[in-house]
Amino acid sequence: MTGAPEIVPGWETVIGLEVHAELATVTKMFSGAPNRFGGDPNTNIDPVSLGLPGSLPVLNGHAVELAIRVGLALNCRIQRSVFARKNYFYPDMPKDFQISQYDLPINGEGWLELADGRRIGIERAHLEEDTGKSTHVGGGGRIHEAGHSLVDYNRAGVPLIEIVGRPDLRGSEDARAYVSELRSILIAIGASDGKMEEGSMRVDCNVSVRPVGQAELGTRCEVKNINSLRSLGRAIEYEARRQVDIVTSGERVEQQTRHWNEDEGRTHKLRSKEEAFDYRYFPEPDLMPVEPSEEWIAEIRSALPLLPRERRHRLAAVAGVDTGATALTVERGLDDLAVATIGAGADAGRVLVHLENNLADGVGLLTAGSFAALVAMETGGDLTATQAKTVLADLVATGGDPIAHAASHGFEAMDTSELEALVNRLIAEHPDDWAGFVGGDDRERRKKSGFFVGHVMRATQGQADGRIVNELLALRAAKQGG
Repeated sequence: MTGAPEIVPGWETVIGLEVHAELATVTKMFSGAPNRFGGDPNTNIDPVSLGLPGSLPVLNGHAVELAIRVGLALNCRIQRSVFARKNYFYPDMPKDFQISQYDLPINGEGWLELADGRRIGIERAHLEEDTGKSTHVGGGGRIHEAGHSLVDYNRAGVPLIEIVGRPDLRGSEDARAYVSELRSILIAIGASDGKMEEGSMRVDCNVSVRPVGQAELGTRCEVKNINSLRSLGRAIEYEARRQVDIVTSGERVEQQTRHWNEDEGRTHKLRSKEEAFDYRYFPEPDLMPVEPSEEWIAEIRSALPLLPRERRHRLAAVAGVDTGATALTVERGLDDLAVATIGAGADAGRVLVHLENNLADGVGLLTAGSFAALVAMETGGDLTATQAKTVLADLVATGGDPIAHAASHGFEAMDTSELEALVNRLIAEHPDDWAGFVGGDDRERRKKSGFFVGHVMRATQGQADGRIVNELLALRAAKQGG
């Protein structure tokens, strides 16, 4: 994938993201303990959460269903999967291992489509359990500076899906767009609430750099502790510059796991990057393989709502535009209104303009029928763009008939001959600006067009139709041979 702006001139940044999303189940992954954010420390726990001797995991069927929803939404291959023990020592993992999936994940290869139509590869999306949470008290909150540490096991055992993307991203904007799209998908299908601020969606970012044109990938570093889109962009840009500085100074980048410090705006080394063999994976002996039937998968698929990608394509087809032009409308959840309004005969371009620019705070009591009637008044010349915006605000606030609202404001279309006389007078009063409009390049013509339209709007207190003013200007220029 190319085309992303270079963070460091002459160098390409290669990015692959691992997104962990907590699944929206009532109970934890392998026990009946509550899956609930907040609460006093160590209250949403049970023997399985604490890894007590003799406790055994029991798989949460709803978590499996949500994982299949995610796989279908990401165009993955749903397959037989096996849980494994991932062995490592952390104090917030009381068993000293994590139950995860390794070589046989529930979701195989797939893809995600960004708003601009590009597809980003998904390597896998597997199930696992979350860890607890350590709080290091004293110093700067880092373990080596702390006086003591506290552990809260409320989060231990919460169902997670880890979505591993391919290294198809090339810049911080790409990465933010990917996470934003993924978050929208997870929320749409009810798999997760996507609340990054509460830690229910977290991003680990693999970053490497290479000279532009080089095919071989550079050594990657994994950056952890990223919990906002802003932090994601900053972390990528810092890490790319750090790695380029290392390579250009004649040294080699060490494969590491690094921590993002939001306050300092930089990454710090946590440890050398682990490989799969470091975790000594082996099949979890207390859990059976998961083999979802084709009938169950089909049932889950049939219940999926329209996904953001499908909604963008639907609106684009109705409006006759590309999917990039429909992204904001879909993001705001206004695409159903747009489709219905355009379907009622309204001009698609004006509908999208109003939705993007004039309805950011919601639609209130606006209906597709009244919206379509308003747009028809605007495109038919009964209302100027400014007047239509005022009537639209009335429809949002109180509903009703756009004709009645227009009459209540005293909006009437200006007589064209009156408007033409005003345009001619302004041309005579501003000969230099008129010369720029007639003889200038496209940029100069647009600038001078705005100059004259602005003067007309001020002279008519917004009653003039800017489209008609531009038509009069073009007609007068044509007569002069411009």
